[in-house]
Amino acid sequence: MSGKSILIVDDEAPIREMIAVALEMAGYNCLEAENTQQAHACIVDSKPDLILLDWMLPGTTGIELARRLKRDELTADVPIIMLTAKGEEDNKIQGLEVGADDYITKPFSPRELVARLKAVLRRAGPVDSEAPIEVAGLVLDPISHRVTIDDEAAEMGPTEYRLLQFFMTHQERAYTRGQLLDQVWGGNVYVEERTVDVHIRRLRKALGEKYEHLVQTVRGTGYRFSTKA
Repeated sequence: MSGKSILIVDDEAPIREMIAVALEMAGYNCLEAENTQQAHACIVDSKPDLILLDWMLPGTTGIELARRLKRDELTADVPIIMLTAKGEEDNKIQGLEVGADDYITKPFSPRELVARLKAVLRRAGPVDSEAPIEVAGLVLDPISHRVTIDDEAAEMGPTEYRLLQFFMTHQERAYTRGQLLDQVWGGNVYVEERTVDVHIRRLRKALGEKYEHLVQTVRGTGYRFSTKA
């Protein structure tokens, strides 16, 4: 994980310095920008592995930059962690809806930041699309297109299969219904958000009592796949 470059975008120099010290001690290379214009130029020139992006910036806000980056094919895959002093749930959800991979509320400890950053980089890493994915006794095999539960074949429809595959390759992160529609159904398909709830219920039923708890409802946001209670 060390050697990866992290772009820190914050208009307060002491905060950038504090973050840079913590990240460099953890083995990361740091780039810095104090506004969205500098940040965008740095992203184009240096292609960082992850962006730590402050919500409140002078001029163009961090959330507007995040939206712009996620719309551009060249930068859409760069993970973003929003840094925000705003603790309100609505702001966190808005950050996730524009495509941010995580958010962390100020003040935060450097140790927490490094841990969250490592988790996002792990999730963003290349996934072997042909290797079976296993969580406890639940196995999804992309080659045979089969799901087995404790070595028994599980019956589920094609949408539930795609939903499960997305969840199993993107664990421990909450997704809004809109994000799930884009990722599983595709951005060009018009489907109402309540359709997601229907397929989540079907997926839980297919997983059965032993594994249905892995698909968790996140109040005010949407759903996540997690082995944690």
